Amino acid sequence: MFPIPTFAQELVLAISAPPPEFGARKIFFMLFLMLGPVKILVPFVNMSHKADSVFRRRLATRAILFSAAALAIAVMLGRNLLEGFEISVPVLAMTGGIVLFLVALGTVLQQSSGAVERSNEDQPPAELGHALTPLAFPIIVTPYGVAAVIVFATLAGEQYHSQFRVGAIVALILLLDWVAMLFAESILRWVGTALQVFAVVLGVTQIALGLQIILHSLCMVGVITGCRI
Repeated sequence: MFPIPTFAQELVLAISAPPPEFGARKIFFMLFLMLGPVKILVPFVNMSHKADSVFRRRLATRAILFSAAALAIAVMLGRNLLEGFEISVPVLAMTGGIVLFLVALGTVLQQSSGAVERSNEDQPPAELGHALTPLAFPIIVTPYGVAAVIVFATLAGEQYHSQFRVGAIVALILLLDWVAMLFAESILRWVGTALQVFAVVLGVTQIALGLQIILHSLCMVGVITGCRI
């Protein structure tokens, strides 16, 4: 007669149910949107416009090494915190989806308002310390990107092939980030206009991805029933 116990039982069963599996292509696409090189090009060029090629290469290499270390530490700490505080994977995924949605929405609204990036002349000269912040974090390693990597690593569990797949995809994306920073000026010079259009499409895709992650999380905990995850 009372629906509360029934809903509670469904909620427990949903949380304890096996999590959905993600293929390598979908993992790559999602992490590319969150950790990929498109958002790095303009900040890196503005940051290093007065530096020579050797300094740029050192700056890019350090940023990637810091990013890889930050993601590795985040995965180890994140999995321990999930277990220690009994935070379910759907809750963490929902948190990352909300952050991704809000950040992407703000970016798209800023682009639609006609706001422009600061010119190179307004940027202070780059230092190697900038490889850690703001380049590695939060430009390359975004908060929602960290959440996504923790989710995928947690879903991999103790399956070594799944862990290797997630690690290889993250390493590939960081390699793409490094190459993009090395050739950032050439990329912007030749495909700058097309890249701006792609950035808008990327922002809209991130908004949709954030909403999709939120909806999938609600399905996993049983708030929304009858949906495919």
